[in-house]
Formats: sequence, structure tokens, C-alpha cells
Amino acid sequence: LITNDGSFVQTSTNQWIWKVPKDKKLCSLAIHDNTTGELMAINAFVMVPYNKMSKNKINKYRIGQYPNSKKSIYKRPRGFIEITKSNKNTLVAPHFSIKQFVCKQSKSYPKYVVLKEQLTVKLELILDEINHKGHYANSLYIMSGYRTPYYNQKIGNVKYSRHVWGDAADIFVDESPRDGIMDDLNKDGKSNFRDSLYLYKMIDQLSTHPTQDPFTGGLGKYKANKHHGPFVHVDTRGYKARW
Repeated sequence: LITNDGSFVQTSTNQWIWKVPKDKKLCSLAIHDNTTGELMAINAFVMVPYNKMSKNKINKYRIGQYPNSKKSIYKRPRGFIEITKSNKNTLVAPHFSIKQFVCKQSKSYPKYVVLKEQLTVKLELILDEINHKGHYANSLYIMSGYRTPYYNQKIGNVKYSRHVWGDAADIFVDESPRDGIMDDLNKDGKSNFRDSLYLYKMIDQLSTHPTQDPFTGGLGKYKANKHHGPFVHVDTRGYKARW
């Protein structure tokens, strides 16, 4: 284990405890395999605790109020990732950076994000499947990732949207050309709902594989309108939902 941030205490042969530095928001760690020589880089964000919020804001950034619910999937987040101009390009998965998940409500920094690790892993698996099917994509266009309760209410979305809990993303493939709309995945010469349906079916089929069980969630397909092109919604809510 290698780090310039914090310290490790080994508790057993294959277990360590990492002591987080108090004055850091982003820490860089690495795990080195002495047998194979492989090196795994880890970017660890130290969250701002939920109770640091005052009057539904953190550092003047409006979060809003999370609903009170006894259901575990609607439990308020433990904290928020602080996004600054200097750390916005930090990778949270091999092909996704933290800035792709930021709420669209404000252009000023710092911003604050809730992001579940299961979502980033699911997106990597979807991206891998897309490339496996012959559609080159270096990443996915995330049209909407995290939404604060304030912003979610402002745009008129449902109160219990999974975006508010950081485990949902509205996505499409935008590589050839990069023009802000879904690529022609079904090769009919058009970008339309049929491409959303194509991507939807691909993801739905992928979800039947046993390795996808930890990432079970919602999947929805959407047509274009005057505000956006066609896209697909995915989330990791813990149970299957389709629309």
C-alpha cells in the first residue's frame, strides 16, 4: 500500500486500516502487487459530512432538503463530495471523471455531489459491452447525474428520483460525431428513439448475467424532445424496474 495522504495500520496479513488526513478532501492511494507488479491507483474523496449543511446549503451551494423516509434506499446521504476547479477532472472510474456527475444548477465552485460507487462500476460494465458490440466509445455522455433535492424540485422531477441519491445517470453514446446527441447505434442513418431502444435492449440483456446482481436497478428509454435528444436512464436502486 502506497500513499502520500494519511497513514495505514496493518491489522492482519491482508487487511489494513487507512487513517484519513483531516485537512484533505482528495487523497491518492495505490495498491502494489509485489508478485505480479501490477499497480492499482485509487482516488479517495473525503466527504463533507451531511451535518455541515446549514439552512439547506454548504458554502452557499444550495442542496435543499432530503425527504424523511423509513425506507433504506431513501436514507439521506452520509456526506457530499466537494468539487473544485482543481479536482473536477479526477477519475472516479477508468473512463469517468467526477465532473460528469455534477448537478447542473450552478456554474460556481465549490459544488457538492453524492455518488454511489455501484453506479460507476455499472457504467463501466455498460461501456465495455457497448465496445464489445462494435460501437467505439471512450466514455458515455452523462446528460444528468446527481441532482440536489433543490434542483430536482426546480425542474419538476419526482420527489424520490434516484438522481437525488447519487445512483442514477441519464446516458447516451456520443462519439461519432461528438455533437451532444445519441450516435446512430442501429445504423439506420438517424439519431432517434430507435437508438435509445437499441441501447436499452443491450443493457437489459447485460443485466441478466449473474455478475450484474450487485448493480440491479432501473432502466428506462426516452425519446428526444425540444430540450434533449434520445437517452437511456440507468440506476442501482437494488431492485429491477423497467419503463
